[in-house]
Amino acid sequence: MRTIFVAILFVLHFSLSAQNLIQNVNPFIGTGGHGHTFPGAVLPFGMVQLSPDTRIDNSWDGCSGYHYSDSIIHGFSHTHLSGTGCSDWGDIMIMPMAGKGSVDNKIYSSKFKHTKEKASPGYYEVFLEDEKIDVGLTVTPRVGIHRYYFPQTKEASIVLDLLHRDKLIDGNLKVLDSVTVVGFRISEAWAKAQHCYFVLKFSQPIKNIQYGKDKKIITSPNETDNKANAAIFGFAVKENKPLLVKVAISSVSIDGAIANLAFEAEDWDFDKYRSIAEATWNTQLQKIIITDSDKDKLSVFYTALYHCCIHPSISSDVNKQYRGRDNQIHTAYGFNYYSVFSLWDTYRALHPLFNIIERKRSLDFINTFLMQYQQGGRFPVWELSGNETDCMIGYHAASIISDALVKEIEGLDLQSLYEGMKASASYTGFGIPSYCKKNYLCMEDESESVSRTLEYAYDDWCIAQVAKKLNKTQDYSYFIRKAQSYKNVFDAKTGFMRARKNGNWFSPFDPKEVNNNYTEGNSWQYSFYAPQDINGLIALYGGAKNFETKLDSLFSTTTKTTGRDQADITGLIGQYA
Repeated sequence: MRTIFVAILFVLHFSLSAQNLIQNVNPFIGTGGHGHTFPGAVLPFGMVQLSPDTRIDNSWDGCSGYHYSDSIIHGFSHTHLSGTGCSDWGDIMIMPMAGKGSVDNKIYSSKFKHTKEKASPGYYEVFLEDEKIDVGLTVTPRVGIHRYYFPQTKEASIVLDLLHRDKLIDGNLKVLDSVTVVGFRISEAWAKAQHCYFVLKFSQPIKNIQYGKDKKIITSPNETDNKANAAIFGFAVKENKPLLVKVAISSVSIDGAIANLAFEAEDWDFDKYRSIAEATWNTQLQKIIITDSDKDKLSVFYTALYHCCIHPSISSDVNKQYRGRDNQIHTAYGFNYYSVFSLWDTYRALHPLFNIIERKRSLDFINTFLMQYQQGGRFPVWELSGNETDCMIGYHAASIISDALVKEIEGLDLQSLYEGMKASASYTGFGIPSYCKKNYLCMEDESESVSRTLEYAYDDWCIAQVAKKLNKTQDYSYFIRKAQSYKNVFDAKTGFMRARKNGNWFSPFDPKEVNNNYTEGNSWQYSFYAPQDINGLIALYGGAKNFETKLDSLFSTTTKTTGRDQADITGLIGQYA
């Protein structure tokens, strides 16, 4: 019987492995509207996201660097954020040009058409209309690989512009030999100081070089007087013979980027890298198999799963070195170090999913939390490129850690993690001291006071579960009591979670109003938030029947909101966002 069972498992595994699931992924989903996704090439949780940039103005709908409504490509850069609400990244931008190049982005930009653009997991291609250049992009985890087919021309150019998108704090580039360029870029946007070092290799020798500074050609790239932040590399190319470019990056050093390139992309076989990228994505998507004949449903599901696996992004080099929250260089012993922890957005569903389908990687994420606590004083809130942006609310690393504990992720340093959780719960900012003193927040204590009270209470319940596991009975009693703080912002008269002012209820009150008492929502959306105590919440509403009526009304009431306009409150069903 055991032999038959093993044989069945083998056949099942083989049949699942044979499925081409990447055909169900459409990377253009989310690139329009307020989706903030990009269509370019990336591997699961990869350091490099090689994609076209159609937005360089830091606009809200340009957070990812690309918007489907655009018709001009400004270049192809190697880092992009997917689904975020703030703009950043877009590092190490290169752009091909037929003929002589320019360091002015108004000149080197090119029109494109969606009819001549394709994307699939690990691969992107487009035809640049102004330059008549066919572009192909693929990746390894830390390297972007470009393939450019130029039209019949005597000269072709590759533009490298370190001024692209974000504010350049410091940067430089240097030609090492006839095919190799190195440099770095320190930029400021959402992250106040993001370090990106790079090595760039061409498949054929550079014919001539022009240097640029601040969108103008300079005659000398002298590092002290005229530090170059752009360059144009000229090549003699033949029609139907591509020019390939490999770009490796690192947050640590140029040497780190060179090591990443040598380890991951030694040869020049573009199609091989593309095939490996596609196979890697196929394996990733096979972690969840669904069966449905509806191609639209398959596309929605597997594109969503694809987007789930872009961030967090690996931040340690192949030698395990990384730049920590203290801006110092460290080594990740026994794990990979990651960045991009948008925990308010991901603690509810994404990390619990990772704790099922990415158990080893989840341990790496949590070990990254621990390093950030030890190097920066607290767990991440919204960490980006070694910078704490302090965006959004809560100390939701506690939720992710406790969920990993419940799901029995092996290898957790629970005692050290618990110390970090307690430190987060006693942090001196964001109204936490007032919350700890009163067990709720008033409007005058901190903005978004209702949402913070509710989410702090949930996080305290998570900490209580870890305290219980560690037999810390006194701590458990303390945090489990704090977990009941949600009741202190529930107004029984109106039946809603309501802001308090000087200890009293804030008036006038409209549960549909979007205001500064709630985080990207209103009272309707937050009045059901007590996931740690559903029975207690039902009791507040007067029992199961009343609660059921209230819950039904969430979906059946008007979709109209009042107060300020909040662009990312969309898709309302009643008041359910």
